[in-house]
Amino acid sequence: MTDSPVRLRIVAALLVDVDGRALLVRKRGTRRFMQPGGKPEAGESAEDALVRELKEELGLQVAPGDLRRVGRFSALAANEADTVVDAEIFDAPVVTTAVAVAAEIEELLWIDPADPGGIDLAPLSRDILLPLLAARRP
Repeated sequence: MTDSPVRLRIVAALLVDVDGRALLVRKRGTRRFMQPGGKPEAGESAEDALVRELKEELGLQVAPGDLRRVGRFSALAANEADTVVDAEIFDAPVVTTAVAVAAEIEELLWIDPADPGGIDLAPLSRDILLPLLAARRP
């Protein structure tokens, strides 16, 4: 048996609205909010996986060419014990249409990335992605 944590490959989108608020989601049966995304299927590119996840979870139509790679980041997983997420993060187009929860998403929130308040956040969102978004705001 090894003491190394399991590594989980995921993709996620930085989605903001015209006011610069960030979209966070909470999956059914969990308590922490995070950026939308998920796990790529076998043979699926990161961009294709994210396009699929955004459509399934939020009804958003995004083309792979509209995504801009931000980077790859690691953090403790929000919902899996002894697991680290290896996350490929993309900027997605600014959201100007309504989004709705679907699939395994229970709830969504639009928040100020510089002041998320008392929301229970996934470590990747709390420690890396929201500060990144907050630093972009004028």
